[in-house]
Amino acid sequence: MNELQTFSIMIELAVAIVGLLLWLQRRKIVGGYIFLTFTVYVFYDLVKLWKLDVPELVLRISFAMAAVSILIGVWRLYRTE
Repeated sequence: MNELQTFSIMIELAVAIVGLLLWLQRRKIVGGYIFLTFTVYVFYDLVKLWKLDVPELVLRISFAMAAVSILIGVWRLYRTE
């Protein structure tokens, strides 16, 4: 099962990198929101996979930040063009 979770984390990391490239190279602010969201997803999944001792409050706040970030990102996409 760890192989599937590791694969998912690699996909999340790839999405985060593409978001970063969108933000920095293409100057698309939505890329920053995608980057933040998927970086938090990677962090959250690695904490769970490696059973790191991270307080639950930190995980909940970071996950909420990711949700707000992607909401803003998709809203901005919706509002363009």
